[in-house]
Amino acid sequence: MNEILNQISERISKIESENRKSNVGTIIALADGVARLSGLSEAMYNEMISFDDGVFGIALNLGEEEVGCVLLGDTSSVREGQEGRTTGKLLSVPVGKELLGRVVDVLGRPLDGKGEIKAKEFFPVEKIAPGILPRKSVNQPLQTGILEVDAMIPIGRGQRELIIGDRSTGKTSIALDTIINQARINKEGIESGAKDFRPVYSVYVAIGQKNANLARTIQLLEKHDAMQYTVIVAASASENAANLYIAPYSGCAIGEWFMQNGMDALIVYDDLSKHAAAYRQVSLLLKRPSGREAYPGDVFYLHSRLLERSARMNEENGGGSLTALPIIETQQGDVSAYIPTNVISITDGQIFLDTDLFNQGIRPAISVGISVSRVGSAAQIKAFKQVGGTLKGEYAQYKELAAFAQFGSDLDARTKATIEKGDRLVEVLKQKNNSPKPVQMEVAILWTLQNGFLNDIEVKKIADAVKSFEEYAKAHGQEVLGRILSEKVISDGIAAQLKSLCEAWKKTFI
Repeated sequence: MNEILNQISERISKIESENRKSNVGTIIALADGVARLSGLSEAMYNEMISFDDGVFGIALNLGEEEVGCVLLGDTSSVREGQEGRTTGKLLSVPVGKELLGRVVDVLGRPLDGKGEIKAKEFFPVEKIAPGILPRKSVNQPLQTGILEVDAMIPIGRGQRELIIGDRSTGKTSIALDTIINQARINKEGIESGAKDFRPVYSVYVAIGQKNANLARTIQLLEKHDAMQYTVIVAASASENAANLYIAPYSGCAIGEWFMQNGMDALIVYDDLSKHAAAYRQVSLLLKRPSGREAYPGDVFYLHSRLLERSARMNEENGGGSLTALPIIETQQGDVSAYIPTNVISITDGQIFLDTDLFNQGIRPAISVGISVSRVGSAAQIKAFKQVGGTLKGEYAQYKELAAFAQFGSDLDARTKATIEKGDRLVEVLKQKNNSPKPVQMEVAILWTLQNGFLNDIEVKKIADAVKSFEEYAKAHGQEVLGRILSEKVISDGIAAQLKSLCEAWKKTFI
């Protein structure tokens, strides 16, 4: 009898412990998408907290008396005095090819009105970056289609290349041109049926942008048939700071799925300046101590744990890659400010866009002197090394001599020749937005410049000459362009074909 009584009392005590309200808290303060709850004694760091009407939050501050929680999604229904419950789960987003062509919010929910996303897998938003041993060195090119970038600041698959510059200098244009170029390469590669072809899928994370700008971006990608290979994660300017803070991590999780499954992906964070400002806002509302420029002490970790997740994996770990193009906005070209220097030190190089160059009509307005790729020519095909290996040095030399030439002093023949070649190089490198060039065409154009076929053409006519050469090469040079693409090196045979192509083109142009 006593044994039965003991079993009954044991079961009663278990029922009581399960029904305790220790994992349910009450909102005691609410401001700008940040809630402070009392009573959440079992909450874990980064755990999802569930509220009424399907609203979720993340526990970011674990205090003795209260828990600080950021709210995600539409939080208009949340009020002080409401209850929040622990879920025992980390925040996760849907991943997979089902998201391609879609516009989603930070929780992976559709924003484009195209119906539900039937994803089969979910990835946690916050994840530890791959270690040292699973990684492989970056040696495969990721062609941007922008001649100046591919020739002098090459980007490889698995690299993190920062795009930095003042407002309205063309930072987003470089990133979008890269996405458009990947879509073009994917289309051509799939049509060719090559067995070793690896498409690159793109993820574009819009942080704190106006909805009108975002709509323009979507229209542009649809116009160039790039949306079918792209996922857009949107946290617009009208959303609270918590959504802006979590958006890059959600996008990274979506991109990581491709990498983990042996595929190649590209992710653009546009832009991380707004991301850092949103995190500062969240931190100040959570009553965290502020440091330099009112940013919290862990703002470096904010971006390092995000960008370190981009990598190229070795064969044992699937051989996939995730390439990151973070964007940072500077104030009056100050690259030595707090957030720019943080991100520069995390990335593998930067493309710096100069306001003065932009105003002079040199577009893309890339300042070659400050821009660098720390992967360098390891991520270039051999043909590019042959025609562009000396280009950066020549460009730097030209810039130095051009500064002296402004004073109008008499110049010797060698200096004049250097300046004239530099003037032509600047014109050749000019490129309109949303017109990325195939790699074989880029190589052919640079070969034409390096071998003197543009020397007797006036500088102001160089742009027309390049356009004319491209059209002529498309019509009459498909064989040699195909050989450059397949052989990836300029052999004597290809050089001879290029020479005869250029000579035939010159007769039509002059």
